[in-house]
Amino acid sequence: MTGLVHDSPVSSLVLPVLLRPILSSLERQDVAASQTLRAALSKVEYAHPGFTYDLVMRLVHKADLSVNMNESVLRLQGGVSDQDSLEYRSSRTEEPFQELNRKSANLKKILSRIPDEITDRKTFLETIKEIASAIKKLLDAVNEVSAYIPGAQGKHALEQRKREFVKYSKKFSNTLKEYFKEGQPTTVFTSATYLIHQTNMVMITVKDKCE
Repeated sequence: MTGLVHDSPVSSLVLPVLLRPILSSLERQDVAASQTLRAALSKVEYAHPGFTYDLVMRLVHKADLSVNMNESVLRLQGGVSDQDSLEYRSSRTEEPFQELNRKSANLKKILSRIPDEITDRKTFLETIKEIASAIKKLLDAVNEVSAYIPGAQGKHALEQRKREFVKYSKKFSNTLKEYFKEGQPTTVFTSATYLIHQTNMVMITVKDKCE
C-alpha cells in the first residue's frame, strides 16, 4: 500500500483537505496540541511527500474499511476553509490576485459537488457547464496575473503550469465522455482530483513567482 499512489494527486490532498480541518477543530479545544501536530505533519509531509496519505490508508486498512480516497477527498474539498488552504491562496492585495483566489476556490468547490450530483443526470449536466465556465474564468484570471510576474523566466514557468492545467482540463472532459458511455464514476472522481491538484499547482506557481 505504501508508495503506490504518490504520483497521484490524492496523496498531496490528504493533508490540506482531510487532516488540516480536523486539526482546526482540535484547535478550539487545545491550541498547543493542534499547532504541534500541524507543524509536525507539515514538516514530515514536506520531507517525505505522501506520508500523510500512507498514515491515513494504514488506519483505514486497520479498521478494515473500504474507502475510495479520490471520492472522499473530493467530497471533503468543498468544506475546506480559506484558513486551511493558505498555501493555495495569494496574499497579494491587488484585485487580479484576489480574483484568482476567488476563481480557483470556486472551481474546487464546484468539483467537490461531483460525488453527490453525478447520479442525477440533469443536475450533473448543469454542474459540468459550471465547471467549464469556472475553468475558463480561472484561465482568464491567470492571464491577468501574468502581467505582474517579473522576468521572462517567471512568466514562462506560469505559462508551463497553465498548459499543464489545460491538459488535465481536457483529460477531465474526455473522462466525462467515457462516463456517459460506460457509467463508471470512479474515473471521474480521479480526474477531478487531478484537476484540483493542478489548480493548486497554478496557485503555488503564482505565489512562488510573485511573493
